[in-house]
Amino acid sequence: MRAYYSDTFNLPLPEGHRFPGQKYAMLRERLLHEGLLAPDELHLSPLAEDADIARAHDADYIAAFESGSLDPRSMRRIGFPWSEHLVRRTRASTGGAVAATRAALADGISGQLAGGTHHAHRDFGAGYCIYNDQAVAALRALADGWAERLAVVDLDVHQGDGTAAILGANPSVFVFSMHGEKNFPFRKRESDLDVPLPDGMEDAAYLRMLAEHLPAVFAFRPDLVLYQAGVDPLAEDKLGRLALTHDGLMARDEMVLRECARRGIPVAMAIGGGYANPIQPSVAAYANTYRIVRRIHGPTGAVAVRRNTAQGSADRLL
Repeated sequence: MRAYYSDTFNLPLPEGHRFPGQKYAMLRERLLHEGLLAPDELHLSPLAEDADIARAHDADYIAAFESGSLDPRSMRRIGFPWSEHLVRRTRASTGGAVAATRAALADGISGQLAGGTHHAHRDFGAGYCIYNDQAVAALRALADGWAERLAVVDLDVHQGDGTAAILGANPSVFVFSMHGEKNFPFRKRESDLDVPLPDGMEDAAYLRMLAEHLPAVFAFRPDLVLYQAGVDPLAEDKLGRLALTHDGLMARDEMVLRECARRGIPVAMAIGGGYANPIQPSVAAYANTYRIVRRIHGPTGAVAVRRNTAQGSADRLL
């Protein structure tokens, strides 16, 4: 299994900023300490290519953000102060999503220890999201023929409004979002399948809803799944408003990943939101996603992949 990290590009945030930027390095250290990833399975995320970003985002928005000329109101909507370091960190996280997608198509499962920036729209960012990493990866996969049909499974507690806005009209993509009905963003965008959830939902009810609606993803017959495995449905999360336990989140991940593995569908994962304070419960939940990967795919992370017909090859173990 290959996993991509970009925590070497630490975000220079002011004292008291509510975004827990340290969680990414903490996750990488925990995965190595617990043996959930070996050192040779971790790879530094490459910077995203200009052409890849441009498929998902407006040229004027890209130029303004990268030059530091984006207006103050737009930067406040994003939630970060601008810096050249932020530009490189954003490019690395986005490039990691593309690299993880390509690795998943070869190995069956891959991920990055960041990403899930699903509030980024074509021409503006919001909610700590600047470039929409999974939209960028999806459009690269389609443009280069890595997949003919793909699905985004977004289980972050916040609706993936940017992902829906960028990919929703694309007939080769199915966007599924299961999220808090009353949570951010307060103006939702229509996905192919949206499942709004009431505040305070616990494990059993959540898992019933997921089991009821997940088959729609597979009815689309995707060649590839991009999984936004946000851990902010966790009860301890300060921005979540749901009440899932660690066991509930693990059952969620197992349902998604086992059903994909059973069908031979490659999965590229992003970790998504996590805002517990202190942050340790969120980091533990992120690590548990990789614990489930090992439970399903074993120590190698290999899985039998159903190759799409455009590639003209039979099922095989990669």
